[in-house]
Amino acid sequence: MSRHWRILITLLLVVPFARAQETHNHPAPEKLGKVSFPVSCKPAVQEQFNRGVALLHSFAYADAEKAFQRVAEQDPQCAMAHWGIAMTYFHQLWEPPIYAAGLPIAEKEIQQAQQIGKCTEREMGFIHALALLYQDAATVPYATRALNYEAAMKDVAAANKKDVEAQVFYALALLANASPSDKTHARQKEAAALLEPLDAAYPDHPGVPHYLIHAYDNAELAPNGLAAARAYSQIAPSAPHALHMPSHIFTRLGLWDDSIASNIAARDAAHQLGETGEELHAMDYLEYAYLQTGRYQEASQIIRQLQTMPTLNTAEFKIAYASTAMPIRYSLERGEWVVAADTVPPVGAPPQVVAVAVWARGFGLARSGQAAKARAEADKLRQTEEELRASGKTYWATQVEILKREVMAWSAQTEGKPDEAVKLLRAAADEEDAVEKLPVTPGPIVPAREQLGYLLLEQNQAKLALKEFEIASVNAPGRRRTLQGAAKAQELLSKNAAQ
Repeated sequence: MSRHWRILITLLLVVPFARAQETHNHPAPEKLGKVSFPVSCKPAVQEQFNRGVALLHSFAYADAEKAFQRVAEQDPQCAMAHWGIAMTYFHQLWEPPIYAAGLPIAEKEIQQAQQIGKCTEREMGFIHALALLYQDAATVPYATRALNYEAAMKDVAAANKKDVEAQVFYALALLANASPSDKTHARQKEAAALLEPLDAAYPDHPGVPHYLIHAYDNAELAPNGLAAARAYSQIAPSAPHALHMPSHIFTRLGLWDDSIASNIAARDAAHQLGETGEELHAMDYLEYAYLQTGRYQEASQIIRQLQTMPTLNTAEFKIAYASTAMPIRYSLERGEWVVAADTVPPVGAPPQVVAVAVWARGFGLARSGQAAKARAEADKLRQTEEELRASGKTYWATQVEILKREVMAWSAQTEGKPDEAVKLLRAAADEEDAVEKLPVTPGPIVPAREQLGYLLLEQNQAKLALKEFEIASVNAPGRRRTLQGAAKAQELLSKNAAQ
């Protein structure tokens, strides 16, 4: 047994089961954690301002905006109230981080904060940093403005070393600019270094464990995030986001029962609040966890629930991605290639979401012996890849390129070209391993490295297949099909040795 398998088994045995939960935008929160963000506004609005910041730290953006608006109504000269409103339109770790419809509102609010002035140097630092984010938004790329914001928040944090909020918001800025292709996780580690001491000193602060979870949401650092995952839902149980967020770490570690408990709570809370995007996001993570535990009946119930939901706004990325990915996960995890081949792309969805459906069609066609039709789907993926790259969406272009190579690899295998198939799929696996996933998904629908293991099994290369499955298991511990593939490869090796 390899070291990686021993670590996986030990982790699953020694980490206790605990419930956790999440979602966003709740109406009347009761327990949001403790935030103290002193501002030079009227003393009567301080408590409401703190509440708005606490909501902001749990990504309850709509309710945070209402809180800051109440502050502005009670104290029209409170510049920081308008900073708060502008912050609610900056969804730093979501896709997209700034909606086009919200940009004019945010610009107006931060300009009003600047015009009011009458605040401390520290407060002006927060306002100036956010103003850089919205400045020249029509002509300056978001990535440049986000880096400008990060640099300004670094200055605020350096000038206010004992100010908790300065450190926490700077840590969040670092996470927002962390590159998915940086496998050293430099910004995540820098953010964690800021947050860990604060976690010990301010154990009830909601932003600290929340952002620690995001900092550790990768294969390298995930074990470090378990304490934060256990704590966050207890600190801010009235914030729906705190109910789901721990499942990011649970998913990374293969703690499926914990993830299931977390996302059932998140789904139900989101449904009660009418937050369709958050409900679907939790359902996608829940579906994934059910499939990894072989609980196919519960997984099918999630799909039926999806099918009964009213017309979905697929123009919204979060809604489009989850509603598209869930049925595809269900069919491909169960090896239902013909079902996957009948996947219908969502109408009006972002191109990177449509690509997932096109990939599922091509994958299903290739695996069911229809290579020519599969290659036609691969060509569609190539066109989408080129469009995304031309529009500057490099991350998504890379993801679509990986999907294209996977379809081409299985088509080559079907056509009796094993060497070409391995070459294509290995390139896809290497490229996928080189970039991090985004929080919108619990992981690739079928990891390329896992696919490579199964491809090698089909080519009777059990030893090479086992090696790929072991790597895949390190990347995503506890995946059911990875474990099944590894067991099959080991069985074949044992049979060969006995002959």
